[in-house]
Amino acid sequence: MSSQETAPTQAMISKIRSIQAALREQKIDGWLFYDFWKRNEFAQRILEYPKHILNTRRFFYLIPQSGEPQKLVHSIERWNLDHLPGEKTIFLSWQSLESGLKKILSDVKTVAMEYSPANAIPYISKVDAGTVEIVKKVGVNVVSSMNLTQYYESRWTEEAYRDNLDTAKIMRTVVDKTFSFMKEKIRAKQRITEFDVQQYMLALFNENNLVTNEAPNCSVNANSGNPHYEPTKEVHSELHEGDFILIDLWAKKNKPGATYNDITWVGYLGTSVPEKYTKIFNVVKGARDAAVDLLKKSFAEKKLVRGCDVDDAARNHIVQHGFGEYFIHRTGHSITEDLHGSGANMDNLETKDERTIIPETSFSIEPGIYFLGDFGIRSEINVYISKKYEVVVPGEPRQQEVVPILQ
Repeated sequence: MSSQETAPTQAMISKIRSIQAALREQKIDGWLFYDFWKRNEFAQRILEYPKHILNTRRFFYLIPQSGEPQKLVHSIERWNLDHLPGEKTIFLSWQSLESGLKKILSDVKTVAMEYSPANAIPYISKVDAGTVEIVKKVGVNVVSSMNLTQYYESRWTEEAYRDNLDTAKIMRTVVDKTFSFMKEKIRAKQRITEFDVQQYMLALFNENNLVTNEAPNCSVNANSGNPHYEPTKEVHSELHEGDFILIDLWAKKNKPGATYNDITWVGYLGTSVPEKYTKIFNVVKGARDAAVDLLKKSFAEKKLVRGCDVDDAARNHIVQHGFGEYFIHRTGHSITEDLHGSGANMDNLETKDERTIIPETSFSIEPGIYFLGDFGIRSEINVYISKKYEVVVPGEPRQQEVVPILQ
């Protein structure tokens, strides 16, 4: 712990002003940040809490719609928020914590916190129920910061977007080369396994200066019916002519600030694809494209779109074709520097994600139909929403048919 005070930077002051403008736009009186032992990563990142400083006592930081921010910090960590602007209130006992909270919240009626009613969106639930109760006890209503948070956590920089377009092109070549690798091995009657394919893709990532948090996936036949199947050196299946293949791969440039490209393609180790695979792929493709069409139509009409709305568009298409019970996961996830980012997910199944889709964010669209013990088909693309609400699919064209790998 250091007792040396640090003056707020101009960049931080500008961020505070930006947050205040967002609060006015969303008609929320203030954003109340809370953390203890660095459990709220949103507070840590948005407030740019110094990584080297301990956080062993509770703190609150209120950014009101207008006026000066307010700090509530413990006596032995009174300097911890000195990099932020605002008046400082120091507490020592639990009684002085409550009185201090009442003081800093005296001019607000509603605050946003990292809280989700009924834990509907667990990704945003970083403030415990007891702390929410303390805030409500002083007469302040608490609403979710879900839309505020993604604005400051999930948007891409222009450089990240340009880099991602490059990454998407590389990933498409990885798909083509991987299918060619399978073809060569099968034609030469050489043994090839899911693990071999996985390692081949990893080698291509390395050649192109791409990195990944986990190894990519190759799933054969029944393994493709498990959405989260992953081959390992010890557990894998061989590939043979007549097999159905699903490959799922994700990577980003090896540089700070780079964002992921995450795609899934399917193929058949033969010269022509059996109808049972083509039929299901066409349903999945239709669901994928229905989600994209909803985005384009809604933004063209200047309508707000939520993650749950996109999920509905894809899921309804699969339900209408009689396969709803086999679509067993959400339609997509947020993508940032993390593979699964902190923005809106395309989900009205596992959660009801009512976060609004905002410009300069990205997410996957990846509907799937899975027949456990037989096969599964998923078609995954990424979508980026530009500043002008243009719907961009990095790595176009999308997959239009099951690839006949031996053709």
